[in-house]
Amino acid sequence: MAFSKRIILAVFASLLGTSACSARTDAATPVPAPAIDESRPAAAGKQTAVLAGGCFWGIQAVFQHVKGVITATSGYAGGEAKTAEYEIVSTGETGHAESVQIVYDPSQITYGELLRVFFSVAHDPTQLNRQGPDEGTQYRSSIFYSNDEQKRIAEAYVAQLDRARVFSRPIVTKIVPLHAFYAAEAYHQNYAALHPNQPYIVFNDAPKVEHLKQEFPALYTGK
Repeated sequence: MAFSKRIILAVFASLLGTSACSARTDAATPVPAPAIDESRPAAAGKQTAVLAGGCFWGIQAVFQHVKGVITATSGYAGGEAKTAEYEIVSTGETGHAESVQIVYDPSQITYGELLRVFFSVAHDPTQLNRQGPDEGTQYRSSIFYSNDEQKRIAEAYVAQLDRARVFSRPIVTKIVPLHAFYAAEAYHQNYAALHPNQPYIVFNDAPKVEHLKQEFPALYTGK
C-alpha cells in the first residue's frame, strides 16, 4: 500500500539523518520577491493557483498556513479525468502530478508571493521528477497556469531566480497550462493536520510549515 511505503521511506530517511522531502530548498541565497507580479486590488476577491511539488500532503499543509489563502485542496493535474485516482496516479504513467489547488484573496496575497513561498519552503525546485525518495513523474515540480498573466509572472520569476543564481542547481520546474484539476480522495485532504504524528508528516511536512513560520512570519497564520 502506498501509505505504508511512505512510512517506511520516512523512517529509513530519518535513520540516515535526512528527510524524504526536504523542508528547505536548494537555495544558495534567500529567495527574493518577484520583480514582476499581479497588482493587488483594494477589494477582496478570489483567484486560483495550481502548484505541484512532490507529495501533495506537504504542499497543502504549507499553503493552509499562508495568510490570504482561502482553501488549499490536494488533487491531480496534468492527466485525464479517468486516471485521476491515487492508486493509478501512483504508477507514474498517467501524466498527472500530485498537485494542490490554492484559492486565495489577491487583496491579501499575490500570485507572485504564493510562488515565492512555493520556491522557498514548499519544495525543492531543483529535483527532477522527485522530492527526496518520492520518485516518479507524479512528484514533479510544476506550475499549472490558468491564464496569460499567471504564465507571464511564473516565467519571469523563474528567469529572475536563474539570473540571480539563487539555487546551486538548475530549476527544473515546468510551467504548463492547466487543463483541469481533480480533487484527490477525501482521505488525502488535510492529511498533515489530521495525522500530525504520522512519521512521514513529522519528518517531511511539519518542518516545512515551521520553515514558513520562520522565514515568512508576516504571511504565516496558525489556522
